[in-house]
Amino acid sequence: MSKRKYGLALSLVLAAGTLLGACGTEKEKTTSKGGNESEFSLAMVTDVGGIDDKSFNQSAWKGIKDFGEANGLSEGDGGYAYLQSKGEADYTSNLNALTRRDFDLVFGVGFMMEEAINTIAGQQADTNFGIIDGVVDQPNVASILFKEQEGAFLAGVAAALMTKSDKIGFVGGMEIPVIERFEAGFIAGVAAVKPDIKVDVKYTGAFDKAELGKAEAGRMYSSGVDIIFHAAGGTGNGVFTEAKERKAADKDAYVWVIGVDSDQYDEGQVGDDNITLTSMLKRVDVAVQDIAKLAQEGKFPGGETKVYGLEDDGVTLADSRGAIPQDVMDKVEDFKKKIASGEIEVPEFVE
Repeated sequence: MSKRKYGLALSLVLAAGTLLGACGTEKEKTTSKGGNESEFSLAMVTDVGGIDDKSFNQSAWKGIKDFGEANGLSEGDGGYAYLQSKGEADYTSNLNALTRRDFDLVFGVGFMMEEAINTIAGQQADTNFGIIDGVVDQPNVASILFKEQEGAFLAGVAAALMTKSDKIGFVGGMEIPVIERFEAGFIAGVAAVKPDIKVDVKYTGAFDKAELGKAEAGRMYSSGVDIIFHAAGGTGNGVFTEAKERKAADKDAYVWVIGVDSDQYDEGQVGDDNITLTSMLKRVDVAVQDIAKLAQEGKFPGGETKVYGLEDDGVTLADSRGAIPQDVMDKVEDFKKKIASGEIEVPEFVE
C-alpha cells in the first residue's frame, strides 16, 4: 500500500473512532441517573387537581421550578417539566411518558398515584421516583408524607381566636387519611382554645368540584359559621367563591376562609377587601427540593419514607397580611413552639 493510501485509511479509522467516542459520550449523558449535577433532570405528574389548582399541585410545581432555576436547568427535556392528568387513567401513561423522556427523578403528586408509581417503578428500575402523600415500598421510590395535623392545629387556634359566632367549619375533599389529618389537627386546635365549639365538618368526596365546595360553604355561612378551613384542592375554590360573593354583597359581612397547601391570599381578593384569614402551608415545594437535592448528589432516599412537620418547616401558617392581629399571632406562635418541641402532640385522627 502506498504511503498516501495508508495515511488516508488511518485518518478514516481515527475519524470513525472519534465519532463512536462522541456517540458513547452522548449516550452516557442521556442515561445518567443522578450524581452529576450538570446532567440532572426532574419532572412531575399532577393529580386531577391540575397544575394551577392554587394548592397542592401548584406547590409541587413551584418546588420543581425553583430547583430547576437554581441549578441552571431549562424547562423541557433534560431540565424540568410536568404532565397534567385529567383523570386517574392518565397516571400510568404520564409516568411512562416522563420515564421514556429520560428524566432522572419523577414525582407523582397525591396518594391516588400510589398504584401507578408502584407498577412503573417496578418496571423502570433505573429511574428514581417520588410519591407525595403516599407510600410505595420500592428501592427506587422515595415516599413523602407531612404532619398536616400540626399545621392544621395552628389554623384551628387562629380560627377559634378570631370567630365571632363561635361557629367554625371544615370542608374536606375525599375522606382519606391525609385529609383526616387536616381535620383532626384543626379540631384539636380549636378545642385547645375554645373546647365548647363543635366544628361543622363536611366531606365533598372530590378534589376537583368547585361547585360542591361552594354549596357546602353556602350552607355553613347561612347557619352562622363565620370561618371555614378547606382541605379540598380545587373543590376549595368554591368555598372562596361563596365567601367572596357574600363579601361583595355586604361589605360588612364577617366571613373568612382559611386556605390550604399554598398561600391562597390572592384567591380571597374582593375589591379592596380580602376574605382569606390565613393559609395552612403544606410545603410540598420544600420537600420536592429536598428530595431532588439528595438525588442530584447521589444520595436519593429510595425505599425510605420522609415525613415533614413544623420542626423542619414542612408545614406552617402563611402571613395573614394583618387579617389576624399580633396578639393572636403571638398565641399561635406559642402553640407552634410547643408542638415543635414535642410538648404538644397533635392527634392524626379524630378520636
